[in-house]
Amino acid sequence: MASSVCVVGAGVIGLTTATLLQDALPAGSSVTLVADKFTTDTTSDGAAGIYRPGKYFQGPSEQMTKQWLEVSYKHYKKILNSEDATEAGVRAVSGYLFSNKNPEICQSPLMKDIIDEYRECTQNELDLHGQKYGIFCNTLVVECRRMQPFLMDRFKRNCGVVRKQHVNSLEELADEGCFDLVCNCSGLGANVLANDRNVTPIRGQVFKVRAPWIKNFYYYENETYIIPGMDLITLGGTRQFDNDNLEVSTWDASGIWQSCVQVMPSLKDAEVVRQWVGLRPYRPSVRVEKELMDFGGGKTLKVVHNYGHGGYGVMSAPGSSMYAVSLICDFLQHHQYHRAKL
Repeated sequence: MASSVCVVGAGVIGLTTATLLQDALPAGSSVTLVADKFTTDTTSDGAAGIYRPGKYFQGPSEQMTKQWLEVSYKHYKKILNSEDATEAGVRAVSGYLFSNKNPEICQSPLMKDIIDEYRECTQNELDLHGQKYGIFCNTLVVECRRMQPFLMDRFKRNCGVVRKQHVNSLEELADEGCFDLVCNCSGLGANVLANDRNVTPIRGQVFKVRAPWIKNFYYYENETYIIPGMDLITLGGTRQFDNDNLEVSTWDASGIWQSCVQVMPSLKDAEVVRQWVGLRPYRPSVRVEKELMDFGGGKTLKVVHNYGHGGYGVMSAPGSSMYAVSLICDFLQHHQYHRAKL
């Protein structure tokens, strides 16, 4: 049976979910994307987008987490090997994760069994970079300044409806009476829309610079990283818990620049294109589940939540969104749901 589904949120999670939904729903169905921010105004836009799952990323279970990561990597690898790679902003990149304090800091167990190459650095590599411990790996970068327009174009070409609107409550969408189900991909907005106090901003600040001689990515201690994109290099960064300040901090900027130039002196000649600040929608565990929201007076709304990815939204979008789409299709067909456990 054809259905009408609304996706709230147009970051990389919302756009990925919306496009996957179009492929999964029966013929005659419609998908409406509702958001108050698009493309360059979203948190996803400034993300470096490197596929590097860290210790802060956690799905509902360890098995589910690994499944989402495997699905996401295969999804992006398929795009990388297609004619859409450049337009979609997907590129292969190799690089290093370093530490002088603890070998566990540079380890990424979740990534080890998924990507094509993951090994300990040779002593020559460590000596060259003045580091004690290190991992070398081949992975992917997904640049959202290209990926989001790519997904939006695909969504519109498949007859998707886009509506610019600030949603104050999911009850507003229930009042419209035209949606069979709403998928909540609102990121930090879930704090209000899902009444979820577990959603917390983690502030990130970065430089976007032009330094074409940088070919590899580098991760160091204290949130120092250098990540090449399609056109620009991302220099970071900060990870400030429960900080919602979107203004560029000169103090943070100075610290980021000094840290990056210290480990990569050639960056002193890089052209600064812009600085960017974004708020990562952190949650201890990503929430992807069904809920029947009851607003009283017999008014209910079927909802599938897909939010709380923190700084790993780009990396995990395909996997978590495919799972959300499977829940949506099941919810529409069988009307089963779980009470919220926040």
